[in-house]
Amino acid sequence: MQTPSEHAYPSHWEADVVLRDGGTAQIRPITPDDAQRLVDFYEQVSDESKYYRFFAPYPRLSDRDVHRFTHHDYVDRVGLAATVGGEFIATVRYDRTDGGGHPASPPAGEAEVAFLVQDAHQGRGVASALLEHIAAVARERSIRRFAAEVLPANSKMIKVFTDAGYTQKRSFEDGVVRLEFDLEPTDKSLAVQRARERHAEARSVQRLLAPGSVAVIGTGREPGGVGRTVLRNVLAGGFTGRTYAVNRAFPEELSRLEPEGVPAHRSVREIADPVDLAVIAVPAEHVPQAVDDCGEHGVQGLVVLSAGYAESGPAGRGRQRELVRRARSYGMRVIGPNAFGLVNTAEAVRLNASLSPELPAPGRVGLFSQSGAIGIALLGGLHRRAAGLVGVSTFVSAGNRADVSGNDFLQYWHDDPDTDVALMYLESIGNPRKFARLARRTSARKPLVVVKGARHGAAAPAGHAVRSTRLPDATVSDLLRQAGVIRVDTVTELADTGLLLAAQPLPEGPRVAILGNSESLALLTYDACLTDGLRPLLPRDLTTAATPADFRAALAEALADRACDAVVVTAIPWVGDASAAELAGALREAVAQAPAAKPVAVVHLEIPGLAEALAAPPTPPPADGEPAPAVRIPAYPAAERAVGALAEAVRYARWRRQAAEPGRVPEYEDIDEAGATADIEVLLKAHGAKGSRAVTLSAADTQRLLARYGIAVLPALPAPDPDSAVGAARRLGFPVALKPTAPHLRHRADLGGVRLDLGSETELRRAYAELTELLGKPEEIRLVVQSMAPRGVDTVVRAAIDPAAGAVLSFGLAGAPSLLLGDTAHRLVPATDRDAAELIRSVRTAPLLFGWRGSAPVDTPALEELLLRVSRLVDDHPEVVGADLEPVIVAPQGVHILGASVRLAPRPARTDLGPRSLPSY
Repeated sequence: MQTPSEHAYPSHWEADVVLRDGGTAQIRPITPDDAQRLVDFYEQVSDESKYYRFFAPYPRLSDRDVHRFTHHDYVDRVGLAATVGGEFIATVRYDRTDGGGHPASPPAGEAEVAFLVQDAHQGRGVASALLEHIAAVARERSIRRFAAEVLPANSKMIKVFTDAGYTQKRSFEDGVVRLEFDLEPTDKSLAVQRARERHAEARSVQRLLAPGSVAVIGTGREPGGVGRTVLRNVLAGGFTGRTYAVNRAFPEELSRLEPEGVPAHRSVREIADPVDLAVIAVPAEHVPQAVDDCGEHGVQGLVVLSAGYAESGPAGRGRQRELVRRARSYGMRVIGPNAFGLVNTAEAVRLNASLSPELPAPGRVGLFSQSGAIGIALLGGLHRRAAGLVGVSTFVSAGNRADVSGNDFLQYWHDDPDTDVALMYLESIGNPRKFARLARRTSARKPLVVVKGARHGAAAPAGHAVRSTRLPDATVSDLLRQAGVIRVDTVTELADTGLLLAAQPLPEGPRVAILGNSESLALLTYDACLTDGLRPLLPRDLTTAATPADFRAALAEALADRACDAVVVTAIPWVGDASAAELAGALREAVAQAPAAKPVAVVHLEIPGLAEALAAPPTPPPADGEPAPAVRIPAYPAAERAVGALAEAVRYARWRRQAAEPGRVPEYEDIDEAGATADIEVLLKAHGAKGSRAVTLSAADTQRLLARYGIAVLPALPAPDPDSAVGAARRLGFPVALKPTAPHLRHRADLGGVRLDLGSETELRRAYAELTELLGKPEEIRLVVQSMAPRGVDTVVRAAIDPAAGAVLSFGLAGAPSLLLGDTAHRLVPATDRDAAELIRSVRTAPLLFGWRGSAPVDTPALEELLLRVSRLVDDHPEVVGADLEPVIVAPQGVHILGASVRLAPRPARTDLGPRSLPSY
């Protein structure tokens, strides 16, 4: 048995978790200092819950019990507590046992586990969260199986175990239910865990967006200032709940702030009723006291507008960490600091807890911005351009987003019935692996459009304390598109694309009809379509004499044409007296009467009022007339902007159709996963790999490991002198190739350092002499002899581990296309058969693989299989942190790998497979 003194306090087991109701709790190991907390906790547990825990009346804990439950060795005996406000709300412990249920030490791999949850906190998902964390601790300590004995009447605890998704065995003996379950994560347990995470995080956002009451802390005594401005915005927006003004400088006799007419208090603690949301607008040095006041009063969430945190330097970063730690200790979530605020336009809420001077028009677009300036620009731009066309459902400007992040809002928007399109401005992605997973899930249901700022910076912007990533921006873009994210480059494109997606149906294909009264504008639109990969039909010129009736007829004809998937209408000022409203009415009528729903966009030049008329709500019908069509059409001031938005809609619609029938990760019977595992273990031990340091395998070890996955590398034999070269050629068989392998000469065809098709000893010796004269001494250039491969297209296949995003599979053509032009495509691992097929077709030089200019098409199915085998290798074995295959010659029949290298490192931690926890930066 281990003794407590032999193991230090495992601080890495500490975690913040979101519970089922959206509140938070802290999970940490129990220590001897927790004795009084444990006693206080136990006193608040009902007699029934105590009976369920100990199978007998147990009114109080003895001194021996308290000592036993607070002293652990963190190996064979472990206890965890869930706390809120520093007090225990639940505990869990395990004790390692042998086959007979007696205390044991390693290598015994089973433990008995037991929970106790305070009655006031039952039903919040505390036990489920504790089970995830105690199971992760047990796996770390080489415990692979839990056993629990539960009274049959304790149905809640039985449900905690049975719903967890682990492989279980259940028995009943002596009036007790015995549950045994393996702790290795299963597909079901991960699905359960993520479903709970989704519900809890969405609920935590919902609590912030729909409070019943709001307190603005830092409301100034005089008009102006951030706090007073937010208070007035809350009131002006028509917030349906209670509002309070809080400022510790208010005179004691002040009970109501005028002219706003809201209750005034010196502290949140003085408010008699519950407060759901607090907006904090005080200097950073006063924020801790405000947070404590809110926590003690039971506030559910905070919006911290105050600056002076991580954006201001190391001291501010420390203040930011302390802010989040303090808020979470009370079960509160935080938007900010340095935030702009949040908005919910739902009629039942009407919350404008932001610095935006007015509540946006209600609509079905959700906005998330990591920048206050960008956020207000987006709100203002949508209001100007889309008044009546689309409105906003929810908006948040998260500032430094130290706690609540874009991932939380993706969880919320996925099931939000009031949001059809999500727009995000991001400057950093704290958890790319999770973001990609959530984005794929959300995009399968509704469009997600993202602008990524700081694309070319080496570090995250000031204030964003996130893990670093080595991925270039082009790689990030590929990975986002793989997840169905619509990635655009500018805030203008974000609004353009969002307007189209929110106001129009998705196109069924890339065929675009173009019609209008300007041939020149139509040609510009035609060119823009070709540039963006669309298939425009020949433009239809209605001439400048066209009337609204002509536009209506032409648009109706295009919408009825089965050869058309979308329509772009171009318009310039026309000859005649027709108004912009008449043209808008004609276009809307044509769309309303179309036999099939197709997207329509209008490009107009210098036609005042047309955009507003196209977006305006329908006018009330006359007493004896038909109601006006409830159709709204987005308008753009330039052809490339309308076409760009349409092209994004086409690509998204195609992705969504494909996502409905996802690809699969193939199984290959010749893969020897167990053999590869054994090889990797031996190789890591042989190289003495420690920590995260990677080691590069020798050519022989690389070939042996790759062969376990059916990946064959053409053998290359060393040739330190001419005689050795001749001997190697005889073993391999003529003809052969002679090439250098020194790092500075690899893949440098421009130096003329490779000799091919050497069919005899004489040719080989001559080539050897030429290369050593040209490039250097044999020991410097490290010549090898290799069998000749068939002619084909030289490509490169790579897989690498990014610490934040995970394993990434890359493909490109070898040489200048990938090195000089960056023509490389990327997908997250594990790649499906569909991913592999798209990967090789998404590089710009892909036509070279498919018979460009009369050349013979190469064996792309064999190339796809190679990509899938490499993907399987790095997915099955996280120790493989890098694999480079170059060049890979893709011939008309088969693929031939001429060079390969593999890097190994000890298996990194997979945070996405561990228990649920909030990020801690």
